[in-house]
Amino acid sequence: AEERVTLIGDGVEEAGNGSEAPLAAGAAPSGELARVTVWPWQWPERVKVVFMSFLSFIICNMDRINVSVAIIPMAQYYGWSQSTVGIVQSSFFWGYVLTQIPGGYMAHKFGGKQVLGWGVVAWSLMTFVTPAAASTSFYVLLAARVLLGVGEGVAMPAMNNMISSWVPAVERSRSLSLIYSGMYMGSVVGLLACPKLISEFGWQSVFYSFGALGLFWWILWQFGIGSTPENCPGISEEEKQYIFKGRGPSQEETYAEIPWKRLLSHPAAWAINVSHFCCTWGYFVLLIWLPTYFNSALGFDLKSSAFLAVLPWLAMFTFANVGGLIADKLIESGMSTTRVRKIMQTIGFLGPSSMLTGLCFTQSPQLAVGFMTAALGLGSFSQSGVYSNHQDIGPDYSGILLGISNTFAAVPGIIGVALTGFILDATGGSWNSVFGIAIGFYLLGTVVFNAFATGERVF
Repeated sequence: AEERVTLIGDGVEEAGNGSEAPLAAGAAPSGELARVTVWPWQWPERVKVVFMSFLSFIICNMDRINVSVAIIPMAQYYGWSQSTVGIVQSSFFWGYVLTQIPGGYMAHKFGGKQVLGWGVVAWSLMTFVTPAAASTSFYVLLAARVLLGVGEGVAMPAMNNMISSWVPAVERSRSLSLIYSGMYMGSVVGLLACPKLISEFGWQSVFYSFGALGLFWWILWQFGIGSTPENCPGISEEEKQYIFKGRGPSQEETYAEIPWKRLLSHPAAWAINVSHFCCTWGYFVLLIWLPTYFNSALGFDLKSSAFLAVLPWLAMFTFANVGGLIADKLIESGMSTTRVRKIMQTIGFLGPSSMLTGLCFTQSPQLAVGFMTAALGLGSFSQSGVYSNHQDIGPDYSGILLGISNTFAAVPGIIGVALTGFILDATGGSWNSVFGIAIGFYLLGTVVFNAFATGERVF
């Protein structure tokens, strides 16, 4: 009998004798998810899209986290201060913020497949040339980091455009949670691989190997994934009809012009914008500075303590996917989407704020790792809250809405990451000030999202 597994759901058809009958690749029972084979080339087309998007987000964060680890030997080699380190790490976000709204617009106009694909190519090339840029001059390095951010800036808007085309609403929370959790798995892979690569081959090796990986992904994406269900030659008629039934009309049938004024002024959109900013203040600061915190504040050697360093990211990967499953189950049970989004996002805000508060009062390295792990793990419930809300309120404009909110969300990467370096220099390494600012934004986000967010379609 052919072995079968469930990637993003557990729907099966029942044979006449009451036993489970495997579904043909691409088919899906009404209201359920299809069982799929263990062989990727036999998966339903929408599962391939979700999985390849997941892999792109793994590579995305590998190319962010690598400099967070490599910056330690780089700073020693080039004689950089903590303030200079903060500038190097925040320069990525200078480019990242520039392509959020343009990325959403380009995905809307040209399709998410091409925009995401070329975004991966751009950031992979910049990753690959980082050692050469650093050896040339400090300003050339900053330019390479800015261009890397330009490439990664289109990833989320383009991915949202793809998912709105490919994934029915009943599968959306878990699909988005899986894709976004790829960022956390990318941090796990990067934090495990970078210290070993640096130890064996030097810090330059992490940029060469990670950059090459992205170019290999692009080949698979370009030739193995369809742009939309309507234009995918490999999709079955059964799967196409299942997607259309759960997704609604095609984009071409639902709009001609982008309602920019409403997208930029509606309270539900601003609830997303503000909450996304509050989420990423804590996330980006911890993502970029976590290796330094483990090394300088807790005294961990990243090579010998690699597992402790990746625990927070493993927790985020696990909690994000658990949260996605819970959210979809609650919606399927009849709970309103608005209530589900607010419950998940409240956990995503109050969970990390309470854990960071505990972190400020502990002197134990073991408890500090526990608090940090719990903070980031609970924060990943946001994937089923604000990160899924764009497609609730405007499925036809989800890429643009994500581009707008991610522009706000990139600001903490520019200000928060650099500010952290200045705070550490000015206070002699006081992390409580860093965590206190994040706690304040988590509490602000809780109030705003619960007051103004909705799960109903607005656009």
